[in-house]
Amino acid sequence: MGGLASVDWVGLLALINAVFNSGIVILAFALLIYILIYNFRSDVARSFSTLLLCVLVVYFVDLAVAGAKLEAAIRWLRLQWVGIAFAPAAYLHLSDALLQMTNDRSRARTIAVRVTYAVGGLILLGVAFTDWVVWDGLQAAGVAHMRAGPLFWGFLPYFVVTVGWGGINVIKAWLRCLTSTSRRRLTYLALAFAAPAAGVFPYLLITGRPDQLPGVVLWLLLVVSNLAVGVMLLVMAYAVAFFGPLTPDRVVKHRFVRFLLRGPVQAIVVVMVVIAAARTDGFLGLPSLRLTLFGVVIAILLVQLGVELGKPIIDRLLYQQDRSEIARIQSLSNRLLTTTDLYQFLENVLTAMCDLLRTSTAFIAVIDGGEIRLEVVCGSLESIPGLMPPQALDEMTQDPLVNLKPHGQFFVWNGYWVRPLRTRADEKVIGILGLGARTPEPDMSEEETEWFARLTLQIEAALEDRIIQQALFDALERMIPQIEDIQRRRGVVRYEGPSALTGLADPLTDSDFHHWVRDALSHYWGGPKLTRSPLLNLRVVERALQEHGNPVNALRAVLQSAIEQLRPEGNRSMTAAEWLLYNILELKFLKRYRVRDVAMRLAMSESDLYRKQRVAIEEVARALASMEREERETESPPLV
Repeated sequence: MGGLASVDWVGLLALINAVFNSGIVILAFALLIYILIYNFRSDVARSFSTLLLCVLVVYFVDLAVAGAKLEAAIRWLRLQWVGIAFAPAAYLHLSDALLQMTNDRSRARTIAVRVTYAVGGLILLGVAFTDWVVWDGLQAAGVAHMRAGPLFWGFLPYFVVTVGWGGINVIKAWLRCLTSTSRRRLTYLALAFAAPAAGVFPYLLITGRPDQLPGVVLWLLLVVSNLAVGVMLLVMAYAVAFFGPLTPDRVVKHRFVRFLLRGPVQAIVVVMVVIAAARTDGFLGLPSLRLTLFGVVIAILLVQLGVELGKPIIDRLLYQQDRSEIARIQSLSNRLLTTTDLYQFLENVLTAMCDLLRTSTAFIAVIDGGEIRLEVVCGSLESIPGLMPPQALDEMTQDPLVNLKPHGQFFVWNGYWVRPLRTRADEKVIGILGLGARTPEPDMSEEETEWFARLTLQIEAALEDRIIQQALFDALERMIPQIEDIQRRRGVVRYEGPSALTGLADPLTDSDFHHWVRDALSHYWGGPKLTRSPLLNLRVVERALQEHGNPVNALRAVLQSAIEQLRPEGNRSMTAAEWLLYNILELKFLKRYRVRDVAMRLAMSESDLYRKQRVAIEEVARALASMEREERETESPPLV
């Protein structure tokens, strides 16, 4: 008991509180980055980011003023009101976004959100330039804070009422949820909803001097409250992480947990090491700076090692129901061959063949789309006199070895021993293996023949797997737009109900149709906004697919056709008003001119060009919608 009595509890709790304060700052900043990167499309996520920013500012200032002189602390404490003043507006904004997700939209509520942001700005101006909200300052029990001004007592009920209104809205959103999953996530948000408000509100402006409380009690309250705020922020961020991304829930879970472990958790461990090392100056005869350096390096390495070792356990916890399917997907991912992987593998096999047969030249040519293409070369094709150049391979027929005289399993062609490469199932020729001839006719020994057969089987298996894999990729490329659309609908239907499905089969009714057209035009010559565009689901694109063979090429052709519909009659003019929209589309998107060059050619300012470009894109969207409706009427004529 004597040992416990000798402990400086106030100092220990102050140290723990500093760690928790630092942890909340790190956590808020990390979660803010995560939400903005992965969930920015969602209004729920954007409003929650504002709330996170408020918490970040308040707790960062608490860290900054710890131990600072009162004069410097007062300037920081005024800056802290950036978070305090806008927190009520962020709360109301978040709750309104949640209700809109459940298809409960209110113009009055939207106006109220804007008004609260304006009120927050006025409060911040009052704090910055007057003493009406807060004034003076004092420092007691190691804590600096300001005094309440006359207008603070009006801010207090405004803060409570606005946050309370937001809480009521969250409960309404919870009641409107349609599935157990959406209701569970809204439950997380509702239970943790008050935590940020509890963390940012300046209690000391009401309670007065903190030294009226026993030191241990004060710091214990601060530690407990900061721990609760940190945990609740994490719970809220976890729930918000599922709003907006076009990925399955299992991917969101895995990405969120991995981000936490490699980001905030590692940063918090480093902070703990730094604080501990700063207080152990002289330990083992080393200065605190050296201890800090060693400790930070060891902490980073141990955290990364722990994440890697714990990955199987984490995966089992996250993927309890789909464990076997996820294992197959991960196994497939690890076994897929990229173009570089295949090239390196084939090059290694060719090198082994050259070493085996003591020849300096070998090649593999593949048959792709009815054409022969040189894939891998070992050595130089020009190293043997009299050889035909590689371009001569293009002159070979679809069955390239049909007119050559066989010599066992080989054919002799232009100074090469040539062997066809075939599929294992139907013996279809998929490529050609050529070896620089060491003799006029093949003369391999029994051992060489055995090893050559093994290596050839490896080449054939790799080429056949690549063909299958390429067919899989082509199928996935056609499926990705539909998968993304299903993911988007899956996330929305939990909150908005059956109305969210009305646009599933009809992209024309989707409010984002105009944005899809703009994105597809911006990536007209290649990019994810074209290759993964929901416009690939249009029937007019599906019909164009019969002619162009590739979904992306089909969509590109349809977009060009829609642009051509805007082309006026007569000779083209760069200055005539009726040609303006077509010229912008043709120069900017089809010919890929820079904005400055387009503006110069059309004799207009860049700002005016951007305005006219928006109009031009809207006209393309209308033309495309008209083409789609005509296609549907052609497929399904009305009943007479």
